[in-house]
Amino acid sequence: MQVDFSYIIWVPTALFASFLVVGLWGNKLKAGLSAGIATAAILLGAVLSYTAAFQYFFGNGLQQGVYQTFIPFTVEWLRFYDTLVIKMGILLDPISIMMLVVVTTISSMVHIYSLGYMKGEKGFERFYAFLSLFSFSMIGLVIATNIFQMYVFWELVGVSSFLLIGFYYQKPSAVSASKKAFIVTRFADFGFLVGILLLSYFTKTFDFQTLLSPENAAITQMAGLSFMGMSVLSWALLLIFMGGAGKSAMFPLHIWLPDAMEGPTPVSALIHAATMVVAGVYLVARLFGLYVLHAPDALAVVAAVGAFTSLFAALIAVTQTDIKRVLAFSTMSQIGYMMLALGVSNYGGAEGLGFTASMFHLFTHAMFKALLFLGAGAIIHAVHSNEMTDMGGLRKYLPITHITFLIAALAISGIPPFAGFFSKDEILAAAFEANKLYFWTEWAVAGLTAFYMFRLYFNIFWGESKAYAHTPHESPISMTVPLMFLAAMSLVVGFIPFSHYVSPDFMPFETHFHWNIAIPSIAIGLVGIVIAAIMYLKPKPLAGNLVKAMPGLYRLSLRKFYMDELYIWVTHSIIFNSISRPIAWFDKKVVDGSMDGMAWVTNKMSGKIKNLQSGQLQQYAFVMISGVLGLALFILYWVSR
Repeated sequence: MQVDFSYIIWVPTALFASFLVVGLWGNKLKAGLSAGIATAAILLGAVLSYTAAFQYFFGNGLQQGVYQTFIPFTVEWLRFYDTLVIKMGILLDPISIMMLVVVTTISSMVHIYSLGYMKGEKGFERFYAFLSLFSFSMIGLVIATNIFQMYVFWELVGVSSFLLIGFYYQKPSAVSASKKAFIVTRFADFGFLVGILLLSYFTKTFDFQTLLSPENAAITQMAGLSFMGMSVLSWALLLIFMGGAGKSAMFPLHIWLPDAMEGPTPVSALIHAATMVVAGVYLVARLFGLYVLHAPDALAVVAAVGAFTSLFAALIAVTQTDIKRVLAFSTMSQIGYMMLALGVSNYGGAEGLGFTASMFHLFTHAMFKALLFLGAGAIIHAVHSNEMTDMGGLRKYLPITHITFLIAALAISGIPPFAGFFSKDEILAAAFEANKLYFWTEWAVAGLTAFYMFRLYFNIFWGESKAYAHTPHESPISMTVPLMFLAAMSLVVGFIPFSHYVSPDFMPFETHFHWNIAIPSIAIGLVGIVIAAIMYLKPKPLAGNLVKAMPGLYRLSLRKFYMDELYIWVTHSIIFNSISRPIAWFDKKVVDGSMDGMAWVTNKMSGKIKNLQSGQLQQYAFVMISGVLGLALFILYWVSR
């Protein structure tokens, strides 16, 4: 019996209606009612998403050993000609349903958590309107039937993140951070758009199913055309990946991510845990068939960027002192893991293990990273500071936050039986089969991750208790319930047999436990934790001595390898001084000058000839007779020749 998934249309509809109602009339409603409307809308979305997942994976989704693709809703939006049509619709397959569950789950927890965290804030209703817009945009992105629909919602996600990061618009730092995120991702999205245009020019379609069809001759033609040593299809897919790299904060388009911490902490959880920053991973996964079958060189770039970013971000995270920035660089590192896994995946050999591992890690990471950010919010709520140096001994005051934060830290460190262990083990296994250099790089990153996460944990919850201005206390139930729910998820979701549900060819397959990978992975994680305990469990001068011993390396990491300064230098010295100034001079002196010169000549000429319009009949007669005589003399001269 065919399952009817048409009810999924109510997920984006409810969220958009919530945005309109709360956004337009929120100030006229009670704050609690506005938040209630937005929370009810996302909870409805979560219920419908879980229902769809159950019906799909345990109902009629699997037919003859292959998961089917359903399009329960589609409507034509723009028609260029018969074959090039832009539609708006809903596409349901294993990865879109998985993303529906992830987005609605995390967004629901953030909505509930914000009831306590944002209580009493100026702009409370506006905050919930922005949350609804963001969730609507992400849902529209993950269920898109075509790449242009995805691009439209991709840009809406950018707008919503701009609004949420700059929520505290009275703070110059928040305004700067929102502009930085918006501008950097716009540069990346320009590449995304050019890639879309290239694809549509050759294939005459935006539709995902048509693009990914093995019978698509236009794709084969693109793959056969060469430009600067690579196929045109590879260039198109690299440009599309550029958009994903910007949204997912991959090097070198990562500079917006740490500054985005200026937004409220629930926003950090929403944007940096499971939604906006994984959009780039989802984009590559959605077009994975094109990458792996027709553009392996582009997929190799994805792997290289992912591997470098994961190591680069981990090295920065070990020295940061703002707890939200540590988590931001941690997110960047974990997204690098996911990109690497996609980059080393293939249909043979590992049987798509890298693809499945990437999606699995996206799923598990969503739970424990949202938990880490919301836990950080509870800590900030208690001590009114983001700095580790202002914290210590908080386990006595925040018992629920302490236990849930510890669970999340163990999960991201890859310690069994927590969720991160299982998904990270599969990524390492895929890397081991594909490229040993990538494997050892990610193995080292696993150790760094365990170290900086427990550096964070020990500094916050152990060490010396600080002289707090007010005695810290546990957060209200609206904040602790999401923490406990996400902690439970971080404990159990690793046991999901993910390869039974998500694979690159939609066919379930069996994965095997790799003890030769798991044991070194657990060992390096434990080493990282032990080193962090030795250095930070109790106040010791060891960390300070290491800083003094390696001041150059420490400064490089602390200053994020001077990437911000490099961007400022490039922007000011090259773009502004070497490009913008000459263009401005040309515009002012040549363009404006030529226009001013024409105006000056016109004024002078009009001054000279204005006496011709004197109104005196004798003058007009004289001019006319003179003209006739002159013309007659010219004719006589011409004839006499």
